[in-house]
Amino acid sequence: MVDELEKKIIHHLQDTIPFTERPFADIATKIGISEKELIKRIKELKEKGILRRFGATLYHQRAGVKTNVMVAWNVPENIVDEVGALMAGFEEISHCYKRKIQGDWKYNLFTMIHSNNKKDFKKVLDKIIETTGMKDYIMLSTLKELKKVSPTYY
Repeated sequence: MVDELEKKIIHHLQDTIPFTERPFADIATKIGISEKELIKRIKELKEKGILRRFGATLYHQRAGVKTNVMVAWNVPENIVDEVGALMAGFEEISHCYKRKIQGDWKYNLFTMIHSNNKKDFKKVLDKIIETTGMKDYIMLSTLKELKKVSPTYY
């Protein structure tokens, strides 16, 4: 059961969190409670399983990142977790997902690689190949971002 105060907290957390030195203090002021009370309530919502996580959305185009490529890799199943952990460790990789192989599609590991230009992307790709030994991949370039929104509850 979610009370009225918790609904207000969820409402403010699902929106853009203020880009300030003390964003929770700003949110608490809007709600009419102390920063300490807000943080306590957020922890309680997390413990109850109502709030699962905080996430940040990076609008990479706005941040100046011009080259964004999803690379799908064919990784042997017995080492996919190990290779995935190595790939996820690259700072240029924002997403790294393991997926089940479906039909004729042989790729089971997906990485989103961001760089400033194609030359830098190639350097990162070469470094990933050298680090992991994986050479069977396909590049899927971002043509247009169609949707990036979070669900709204209250």
